[in-house]
Amino acid sequence: MSLVLKKYLLFLPWTVALIATLGSLFFSEILKYPPCVLCWYQRICMYPLILILGVGIIKKDKFITSYALPLSLIGTLFAFYHNLLYYNIITEALAPCSTGVSCTTKYLTIFGFITIPILSLLAFLTINISLIIYNRLIKNNQP
Repeated sequence: MSLVLKKYLLFLPWTVALIATLGSLFFSEILKYPPCVLCWYQRICMYPLILILGVGIIKKDKFITSYALPLSLIGTLFAFYHNLLYYNIITEALAPCSTGVSCTTKYLTIFGFITIPILSLLAFLTINISLIIYNRLIKNNQP
């Protein structure tokens, strides 16, 4: 079981990064929702993960978590902060969006509670968890 898990586990974070990237481009380019400053920072962390994870999968790089996890963790921090602002847990005065689109603009709500900032946070958390599990499997040198 762990051999199959280790062999295919990196496809999950790669797929999540690909879907998140295509989703963010769909929101901004097709639906014309302009991204806020925090959305741009999250994109900066998410977009390269497609290439980094893709190359890691192709090369079977055992050190892929060293490259991908820091970027994903930074993106998680931005996404978490964005959610704190979006749900008014911290004041909007702390938002980096002084000009342009506000970080608390509500564009989309699915099922009454799933928002764009939540989607971003869930994507980064999924990538983080997958990479941490993969790293542990590699360190334990399981077959």
